[in-house]
Order: sequence, then C-alpha cells, then structure tokens
Amino acid sequence: MSNVSVLRTSPKTILDDYQKLMDLADYRSAVPEDNATILKINLSWSLFYPACSTPPWQLDGVLSKLRQDSYKDVTCVENQTVVTHPWKGAYGNKWLPILEKYGVEYVPLTNAEWVPFRPKAEMLAMNDLFGGVLVPKKFFGSNVIHLPTVKTHGHTTTTGAMKNAFGGLIPKYRHHAHKKIHEVLVDLLAIQKEIHKGIFAVMDGGVCGNGAGPRTMEPFIGNVLLASEDQVAIDAISAKIMGFDPLDIDYIRIAHDRGLGMGDYDQIEISGMDKQELEKLNFKFTTTKSPIVEWDQRLRKGTANINWLHNILFHSPVFKTFIFASGSYHDKLWYPTTGKKHIDEFMKTEWGNLFDTYGYGKFPEYPEVKEWNPY
Repeated sequence: MSNVSVLRTSPKTILDDYQKLMDLADYRSAVPEDNATILKINLSWSLFYPACSTPPWQLDGVLSKLRQDSYKDVTCVENQTVVTHPWKGAYGNKWLPILEKYGVEYVPLTNAEWVPFRPKAEMLAMNDLFGGVLVPKKFFGSNVIHLPTVKTHGHTTTTGAMKNAFGGLIPKYRHHAHKKIHEVLVDLLAIQKEIHKGIFAVMDGGVCGNGAGPRTMEPFIGNVLLASEDQVAIDAISAKIMGFDPLDIDYIRIAHDRGLGMGDYDQIEISGMDKQELEKLNFKFTTTKSPIVEWDQRLRKGTANINWLHNILFHSPVFKTFIFASGSYHDKLWYPTTGKKHIDEFMKTEWGNLFDTYGYGKFPEYPEVKEWNPY
C-alpha cells in the first residue's frame, strides 16, 4: 500500500513537525542522499498571499531536515510564467534568506538548459499541445522534492504534488496546457518517473486556500502537514481533507487508472494520524473560478475546434491582452482590495506572526531572465 504521513501542526511546532513528518514517510528511502536533490518550490504569485505559494517555514523545515541528514547536493528551482517572476517571487515569499542560511543555490528554470526528451510512456496530451517534451538538463538522474500547499484550483479543482511538476517540466508557455490540463498532469508524472531517481512531496496545510485558487482564495487555518513518495496518494489525501472525493478529480483518477500511484482513499496507508481521526477532517472546501480562469476556460474550449481563431487568441501577440488583463485584475485590482483584507486578517493569527519572524532579505540582483516566447 502507498503511505502518506499526516500530522497535526502549529506555528510553535512546525519545524519539528516537518522533521517527524518526513521520517514517518521514510523519505530517505524515496530520495537517497547520494543523488543530487532538487527542491521544486511552488510559486503561484510573485506577491505574498497566504497558502498561494510555498511558505517560508515549509522551505525552512525541509531544508533543515535535509541538512541534518547530510544531503549535500541540493538545489532549489522554480520557473517563470507569463504572470510570475522567479526572482521577484523568491523575494516576496521570503525564500532567499532561508536559501542563504542553508547554502542552497536558487536556479530559475527559465535560464536553465532544456533538452528534448522522448518518454517511453504514452503521452496523453504533451505531444499534441507542445509537439514534444522538453526537460531541464539538470533534472536527469536527480531526486526531486515538491513543496506544494493545500489549496483549490480553478483549472483542476485541487492542486498539490502532481500540479507542482507543471512549473518544472514545461517552460513559460505552459498556459497552453490548460486545454487538456488533467491529461498533462498525468503525462508529467509519467515523465518524472523516467527522469528522476526518486520523487517525494512535502505538502503544507498549516495555512490552506479555499475558493478561487490558486491565487484569489480565502485563507483557511488547516494545521496539517502531509508527505509521501506517492504523488497520486498525497494529492488524494489532500483532496479528501479538503472535502472532495479524490477519484472524482480527473487527474487523480486518470493517474490511478494508469498505475502511476494510488488514488483510492481506502487503499492508502496513513502514518502519523489514526485513519479514523483523518476521516473526521473535512474542511468543506469548494472550488470556484476567478474571472480570469473562467474566461480562459471559456475561450480555450470555445475556440478549440476553430483553429484559426484559437491561434489568433493564444498563439499570437493578441495573447498579450490576456496577460495584461490577468496582471491588472490580480495585482492592481484584487490584491490591494479583497486580497489586502484577507492578508490583514491572516497577519493577526499565529501563522501571520510566524511569517513576520522571517525576513525578506536584500532585493536580489539577478541576471536578466531569459525571454520565452509565450505563444
């Protein structure tokens, strides 16, 4: 049976809890220390918003454990999207002082070397959407540890370990994957199993996100942590805790059916928490869609069979209007108003106090981020 470790946590015990969590999931067997290890951070917004991206205590707790257990060759990576910036996001989410503390290099994948890869597994969507697969060269033969958060997502209902690979294995133009997003996530897991020596995920649910994820959510104090080498199983347990039936979520069900992991809740072993206690956890989340996600889906699906119009909207400079609309809505309209109210309330909590204990550090001087063609 697949094993997922689940622990209750609090701002006072969070770093110690990460130590226990990873041991309970037997992470050293999943990602042997002799291999290079890549930490794939989760960046959903360059600005800080609770539960949106990897929180500083998650990065701190995992790196502390890795160093304690003599993992030496560790690199932290994240990618760029048409609406996020890897260096600005690292600053806004307070990652840089933590990386400096543990002597870990931060590598934005936009500037990394990407090479073609031909998977042995059948691809459900990658070839159709992108004409093939590109992989960062440094990923081959490495371990990967994903650092997602427990939250909803307008495109995929929930998001977690499987979705976190989205930012590591598709360059900046990965918004095209929204056309067949569930199939893409399954493809990415199959690719990971071929290129990585070991795969592991550590998911933070100290603060969760409910509603119109992955950005315009309502923060929810969850006080739980999850870890597993089975990316399907950890997403299934996270979905269950949020209040969803895991096998009703397409990417979990398809991955389960293709033998890439265990999506059946009844067949997943839980360590760290009694399963009866786990079954009582139900955050009763509902997934909604921001106007940006709603119209993205309407336009992509509505023009999917009208090639000339779809290409004009998503594969030409016309797409810049969508990028502008997203940036304006999220950064200029929602964040300073509704977002600020949620942040202000969050900062009054013990988790907000913990966030305050971490520093931003100096704004980074970084090489110009390579421009990808977003079309």
